[in-house]
Amino acid sequence: MNAHEKLSVIARNLWWSWRPEVRALFRDLDPQAWRAVHRNPIRLLKSLKPAQIEERIQDLELHTRIDRAHRLLQDYLTKPTTWGLTRAGALLARPVVYFSAEFGIHESLPIYSGGLGVLAGDHLKSASDLGIPTVGVGILYHEGYVHQILDREGWQQDVVENVDVADLPLENATLPDGTPLRVPVDLPGRSVFVRVHSAMVGRVRLLLLDARDEANVEADRALTGRLYGGDLRTRIQQEVILGVGGMRAIQMLGIVPSVIHLNEGHSAFAIIERGRQIQESEGLTAHDALREAGAQTVFTTHTPVDAGHDRFAPDLTLEHLGRLGHSMGLSDHGLLALGRVHADDHQAPFCPTVLALRLARRSNGVSALHGRIARRMWRGLWPGRAEDEVPIGHITNGVHVPTWLSVEMHDLFSHRLGPDWLDHICHPDLWARIESIDDAELWETHQVLKARLLAFIKRHVTEARERVGLPPHDGTGLHPEALTIGFARRFATYKRADLLLSDIDRLARLVGNDDRPVQLVFAGRSHPHDWGGKALIQKIARATLDPRFKGRIAFIENYNIHVGRQLVHGVDAWLNNPRRPLEACGTSGEKVILNGGLHASILDGWWAEAYDGANGFAIGSGQIHVDPAVQDRRDAEALFDALEGHVIPVYYDRDPKGIPRQWIRRVKRAMRTLGWRFNADRMVMDYVRECYLPAATAASCRMPAV
Repeated sequence: MNAHEKLSVIARNLWWSWRPEVRALFRDLDPQAWRAVHRNPIRLLKSLKPAQIEERIQDLELHTRIDRAHRLLQDYLTKPTTWGLTRAGALLARPVVYFSAEFGIHESLPIYSGGLGVLAGDHLKSASDLGIPTVGVGILYHEGYVHQILDREGWQQDVVENVDVADLPLENATLPDGTPLRVPVDLPGRSVFVRVHSAMVGRVRLLLLDARDEANVEADRALTGRLYGGDLRTRIQQEVILGVGGMRAIQMLGIVPSVIHLNEGHSAFAIIERGRQIQESEGLTAHDALREAGAQTVFTTHTPVDAGHDRFAPDLTLEHLGRLGHSMGLSDHGLLALGRVHADDHQAPFCPTVLALRLARRSNGVSALHGRIARRMWRGLWPGRAEDEVPIGHITNGVHVPTWLSVEMHDLFSHRLGPDWLDHICHPDLWARIESIDDAELWETHQVLKARLLAFIKRHVTEARERVGLPPHDGTGLHPEALTIGFARRFATYKRADLLLSDIDRLARLVGNDDRPVQLVFAGRSHPHDWGGKALIQKIARATLDPRFKGRIAFIENYNIHVGRQLVHGVDAWLNNPRRPLEACGTSGEKVILNGGLHASILDGWWAEAYDGANGFAIGSGQIHVDPAVQDRRDAEALFDALEGHVIPVYYDRDPKGIPRQWIRRVKRAMRTLGWRFNADRMVMDYVRECYLPAATAASCRMPAV
């Protein structure tokens, strides 16, 4: 196998996406082309002629690096010993099937919108690293989510991202005879055929459903066009394709799951289809078949906001699921009751979250606080039980460390913690070695990352200003010595991206202090139909043009995994100020801590259980007021107080050598107390022990009476 062929093999397994030395290999082939193809190795290899590639390999003497990368991939795929080998039990015989409406693996595969998808991607990566047999099931959105650009007025414009299958590391899923798999899915008045693409995420297989089949009319081909696009009819049809079509694809491929893990309610219809399959195989009644399907099911809810859970009118639900329910012998009332909190409320809509909670053997929120909120939200499903007896637990989200860690910090950890430190990231004793790192060495490493971030910001802001006809900055850009605070996430209104702008004069004094300057970097996209979120973006974009904030506030367009990676690598502090308790988890701050930054947050989501008083900064004391306006005013005051009284003074308290010793002390404490807990390996281990193994071995499940 020659070097070009080895590069092609590497490019077709998304393992490369969390191996920085492999990404660097592709980048070095042609840095300009790598950026132009949005860091997609398949597009890169297609864009270069074989002679060009061979010339670059020879000029840069890349043969050894290519051979090593190829060998590392083969060793990874055939590694005989993994955590799962001795701990996964029944899962080794039959895999976990993990459903999610979105997967954020890498920016070159734009089938995600935000945190839910990135969490799903991190879950698959850690399942691969740990050796947990897993098959992911999602949708290949051929128009992606949306590409964000801001117009001259700072208003978000949504540009379609067309996804070419030929540019992705996908293969057609095939039947044993080699014919491409086509899955029939019943929709009102017709059957829609769904193609299935297969991607490898390390050891994990990801199946992506695609309605672009020649047998479908154009309107049906568009059903898998855009993530979270269209009206409620489009939404329920996408969810039928994902849940019912995904479960049928699993069966047609001969995959027998031990566990079905539903990542949010979008895929809940998979339980009904799995029940139908069990009924057909074993001759059970509909009720017993659904009990057996539920016994195999784990459900994770991410949404503490009531409006965030889909609800479909009874007629719309029956139009799309009635045929499936009738085939099992379910009456219309019996089917609808599965998705209603109160089964006999004939006017109530059908909620897929209720369906999943009602049937799943294990249900969980994604942080300790969110678990408590979820029990309160859904206690009506278990009348007569006290709130703390509602069977919804929690497993706090974590992040996939190799994906989000900078090369420089990885090298520092390898040198100080040991070359095999990634194999022990869930061990607190490992992270105790952080104390042995010299303060100056840690500070200098972070300064390198910060300088790279500021160069990235300058380039992107300059390009954005040129595009809309604004003059370039006059040299008063972000400064490497200034405290740099990042805020990047989906721009939902409850996340309050503009909280600092609530007192514009105080903010101007805060960032305009020449002795202790502060600069703010914002990034984030709003859903195309979220006008409130778009207004927040515009508000911040306009603030960047205010002379008082010149060179002190920046907004980065088109927030995606790549932009997020640059930000979490280089910021000094990460700001998170949602309206408590509406942030289910919010894992972005976990990524910053790994790279030598600190988290400054409202005590919500993961931070409510992570903050110990000295490993970051808390905004407020966790109080909640029934009036959101009062809560916003209190939290804004607490935010300014935290920045002025704690964050800024600690950052600028320097010793004679210019080292902020108190700041570094907090950075080390954050790494030591949080690194071993808030990572995706620990999260997946928790799912295996607390959810997967009980579901895989259970003969029956508890189900509230309908």
